[in-house]
Amino acid sequence: MARHLDLEEQEQLDDLKHFWKNYGNLITWLLIVGFGAVAAWNGWQYWQRTQALQASVLYEEVEKSARDGDADRIERVFGDMRDKFGRTTYAQQSALLAAKTLADKGRTEPAKAALTWLAEKGKDEGYQAVARLRLAGMLADAKAYDEAMKHLNAGMPAQFEALAADRRGDILQLQGKKAEAKAEYTKAYQAIDERAEYRQLIAVKLTALGVDPQSLKPASSAATAPAASGAAKP
Repeated sequence: MARHLDLEEQEQLDDLKHFWKNYGNLITWLLIVGFGAVAAWNGWQYWQRTQALQASVLYEEVEKSARDGDADRIERVFGDMRDKFGRTTYAQQSALLAAKTLADKGRTEPAKAALTWLAEKGKDEGYQAVARLRLAGMLADAKAYDEAMKHLNAGMPAQFEALAADRRGDILQLQGKKAEAKAEYTKAYQAIDERAEYRQLIAVKLTALGVDPQSLKPASSAATAPAASGAAKP
């Protein structure tokens, strides 16, 4: 009986050796790839957390510089943020804050550079849209109307399209193109939720061009309503 079991065990051992000879390398590589993928994922998560933590510290410096109105420092700190942590949300928020502070201090070129970076390199389409709107406003003030229009026509999320239409209306009005301005203001007025305060500003613009806002029918969808909130106002 013992002899029979020894033979059976030997056969099983031989089968195992044969199997491992044929598939051992494949199994080993699959395990290596699997463990490597887990390790890479954990490493990526750790790197992201570290980046976010370091970026948050630098963002506090951007905020402090903005509160102090220190244009030189905010330009320098934002440059560090952009170069080191450009993929983070903090970098995108920093671009908007830096641009506003620099513009308020008369540093229009670095302000436009910060907005251009966000519009072109930002990872969040909402922040990109706000950057395009603000950049278009600055370009319009500089009478660079064609360039301003390019940013407004570059593609906007649905919730920002009404604000883009309003800004296009402003630029067309500055160019003396009243008919086109009316069309853009009308588009903006119809798209924004009637409860939004921003809608009243557009109504004033339409009235000044001889259009009665009350005669306009609302758009079929109020998809742009969130963009009319105070937080999203450019």
